[in-house]
Amino acid sequence: MAEKNLETLFHDTLRDMYYAERHILKTLPKLEGAAASDELKAAFAQHHTETEGQVERLEKVFTMIDKTPRSKRCPAIDGILTEGDEHLKEYEGSVAADASLIASAQAVEHYEITRYGTLRRWAAMLGLRDGADLLSETLEEESRTDELLTKIAEAEANAKAAQGAR
Repeated sequence: MAEKNLETLFHDTLRDMYYAERHILKTLPKLEGAAASDELKAAFAQHHTETEGQVERLEKVFTMIDKTPRSKRCPAIDGILTEGDEHLKEYEGSVAADASLIASAQAVEHYEITRYGTLRRWAAMLGLRDGADLLSETLEEESRTDELLTKIAEAEANAKAAQGAR
């Protein structure tokens, strides 16, 4: 059995995120199609394009550590995406639909932000400066997406959902 150390932990977590990003890619078009707001549709479309680049960056990091890009099932992202699917069905067509989509998407973004922050630190500790730079780029995109979703929620989606409560 190989020794468990930061290098193996980094590789395992990289595999988790490769799995996560590939599954997120499949989910984003569904979110875009379900969104009522044009701004939210555009945010999901933009993030789909960014996520394609994130997958490519992960593949580059795999190459840097002489590993084949391979997924490892990530129960955390599976759970977050399953919950999002449940909310999508439950709130579809309601005044709270976009607020629900945003909340689900932000759960994904927050998970990604924690993982990419950790991977970036580990890459730096392992002397993978270029890998850390690639992971930083992804981390910045995830943070910008989270901020954009918050802006859309505060500007329209949450207020629209609140109108239904009155």
